[in-house]
Amino acid sequence: MKKIREQQAAVAIAYDTNAHTAPKVLASGYGEVAKAILNLAKENHVHIHNDTQLAQLLAQVPVGQEIPEEAYQLVAELLAFLYNMDQKMGQPTTS
Repeated sequence: MKKIREQQAAVAIAYDTNAHTAPKVLASGYGEVAKAILNLAKENHVHIHNDTQLAQLLAQVPVGQEIPEEAYQLVAELLAFLYNMDQKMGQPTTS
């Protein structure tokens, strides 16, 4: 049996430190839409993290909705890492 290759997924998330809610999915898609999301991120100097399993999980979340509880730990670690990188580089942290 031939294994079907999963399509590339891309997801954009944001966290509003003032809202006291979980991060939300801003955009998601597969294939060409995923490529467009990645290109927009690159053009706007947005951090890109490559995690196929996390992207596949978050791509199932409707745009505008909070990330699922099972993704909290991974996303929290990623956001903490990015926050620290921004601080080291002297860049303001954006939400």
